Amino acid sequence: MYRILIVEDDSIIAKSVKKHIETWGCEAECVRDFENVLSAFVEYDPQLVLLDIALPFFNGYYWCAEIRKISKVPIIFISSTSDSMNIVMAVNMGGDDFIAKPFDLDVLTAKVQAMLRRSYDFTGKASLLENNGAILNVDDASLTYKGAKIELTKNEYRILQTLMENKGKAVSRETLMLKLWETDSFVDENTLTVNVTRLRRKLEAAGLNDFITTRKGIGYLVE
Repeated sequence: MYRILIVEDDSIIAKSVKKHIETWGCEAECVRDFENVLSAFVEYDPQLVLLDIALPFFNGYYWCAEIRKISKVPIIFISSTSDSMNIVMAVNMGGDDFIAKPFDLDVLTAKVQAMLRRSYDFTGKASLLENNGAILNVDDASLTYKGAKIELTKNEYRILQTLMENKGKAVSRETLMLKLWETDSFVDENTLTVNVTRLRRKLEAAGLNDFITTRKGIGYLVE
């Protein structure tokens, strides 16, 4: 079931859109804290965002740019300011479509469903893993912290993905090595140690100190 995040400060419109989308078989959630839209996005991990332009604190263009730093999730702008300049701005900021208010709820839902089909029929579900402000996008294997991307090798990404998927639990070295090579043949303990050490250095250089801790005799942990 697809999840839709609705970023609309008019509660009547937001609730109406949510209710209508849910009748078509999708899940939907309305943002309530408009000062922390990105946090709501990461926590809900939606497959599509409906984003108003005129919002409290920061406008929709700002939040679109923030979301684009960590995700390629489809974004549809909804706004009463439907002049050509705003439409062009919405597209240039990373929006995928624009719907002018007032809109017909059936038309809105049809556009949402069409966007979901185009985006996920072949690529599958996007997924975000977050811990202490670090956001790992499983869809494109990217790591972002405070708006900056941290370049990871394939092995570093697989190690971090496994640890973040098991947040709060110690992951054994054997489990990590199987994740890296998908086999228990030709596994070198030293190679895993080298990869974890390099990953830690990259995280520390970005300001993520003690992100990965060692559990002696067990393995590694992301808390």
